[in-house]
Amino acid sequence: MGVRPPADDSDEPDVIEFGIAALDARLSEIAIEYPADARTVRERAGHVEVPYDVTGHSVTVADALEEADVREFENEQELLNALHPVFERKREATGTSLLSQLRSLVPF
Repeated sequence: MGVRPPADDSDEPDVIEFGIAALDARLSEIAIEYPADARTVRERAGHVEVPYDVTGHSVTVADALEEADVREFENEQELLNALHPVFERKREATGTSLLSQLRSLVPF
């Protein structure tokens, strides 16, 4: 997923990536040979922090793999598909917190 930040004249990126879009971008920088198991992915990319919401909350690939139901990946798309529900659950959980609801009321 991605969302456009508020318009201003800064050098910030045009789009803030989070969730699977952010993971996909980070995986393109890491050499993982498929098919791969969760252990191999954890060894190669486990340390990578991936934001799962627009506010910057993040989780490591290793922690996301622990919550995933799938342990074998034929290709990168299968890995992304397996981790997508993990990122969605985390995003929804932070979106319903009292602090997140209060932040949404503040215009800045």
